[in-house]
Amino acid sequence: RTPPAPARSPRACCSARTRFDAYKDNGKNSGNGRNGKALLAEGVLLGGKPRDKAFKAAVERATAVAEELNRARDLINTPPNDLDPEAFAAVAQAAAKEHGIKVQVLDEKALTKGGYGGILGVGAGSAAGPRLVKLSYTSSKAKKHLALVGKGITYDSGGISLKPAGHNETMKCDMSGAAAVFAAVVAAARLGLEVNVTGWLALAENMPSGSATRPGDVLRMYSGKTVEVLNTDAEGRLVLADALWAASAEKPDAIVDVATLTGAMVLALGNRTFGIMANDDAFRSAVHEAAEEVGEPAWQMPLPEHLRKGMDSATADIANMGERMGGGLVAGLFLREFVGEGITWAHLDIAGPAFNEGGPFGYTPKGGTGSAVRTLVRIAELAAAGEIG
Repeated sequence: RTPPAPARSPRACCSARTRFDAYKDNGKNSGNGRNGKALLAEGVLLGGKPRDKAFKAAVERATAVAEELNRARDLINTPPNDLDPEAFAAVAQAAAKEHGIKVQVLDEKALTKGGYGGILGVGAGSAAGPRLVKLSYTSSKAKKHLALVGKGITYDSGGISLKPAGHNETMKCDMSGAAAVFAAVVAAARLGLEVNVTGWLALAENMPSGSATRPGDVLRMYSGKTVEVLNTDAEGRLVLADALWAASAEKPDAIVDVATLTGAMVLALGNRTFGIMANDDAFRSAVHEAAEEVGEPAWQMPLPEHLRKGMDSATADIANMGERMGGGLVAGLFLREFVGEGITWAHLDIAGPAFNEGGPFGYTPKGGTGSAVRTLVRIAELAAAGEIG
């Protein structure tokens, strides 16, 4: 039976605004509100009886999702000098221990031994080494296995293909996909969902240096495919490709990746809506419906086959860039190359809504928004019910 969509009243709790001020007033704040005081001291929910089991469950669900959503927002807002790949991995390890989630962290040595050329190539220019974090939540009653893959570029300078000046301080948000996946796995564990959920956090810092990957370099990916790097600022698809192939090796029922992947998607859908691409029309629609149920604006996007030819390379199996027009769709086609045969897959490009540079609106705060967290949790609930995957 399809689990009911989250109740509307508790959903407001799930999306409560937060203020990130942990770095103000000489560190006196807790990050929850000014001077260490909570923004919301008490909340009263009307419309349900305290002893009503369904109402109580809805409130408990909203609380768990809200707390993990806010954890993701705090990670996104954390300055990149305090949240490099190693630090992010440490946060994930601590949360995993707290909630009974199995965790595995691959450092540079392990990544090199395993042949994760995409993640290593992106992180090659940084003094902070890359990491691949695997979070595994398992349920003894699970009949489905859902894999979530998140792009975790803790700071994106563009690498050798350096970004122009302007708004570069927001590039700390390029790990929003990994933050969403991390939060969703922890939320699934807290809710005790009857589904196995594996989260893959592909973490790297994209910086220019004498050791950085250059345009024209060829990387051998974890899948064995070679990729000609035409633009080092198209790095997210490289780390995701390795993580997608690693996730595919476990033969999950479905994979959903989340990434602040392309400016082209922002141009297409604006800064409040994320794009959904998939290798299965029914699954793409199911993901879209899940997003609508939890109040996250999203839109279905195609994967036009004719755009694949633009990524042909004379040097390697594929290039990391293709036609300029439809760049968000080209990125989706690139990722599809690294999804295992027969595995249902969807790609969420959250480049627009991941970071809100304007004022708060609706349930959305200024700064890191935690985009896609609620959608991923809903997908996990539907997978637990056998409705998707």
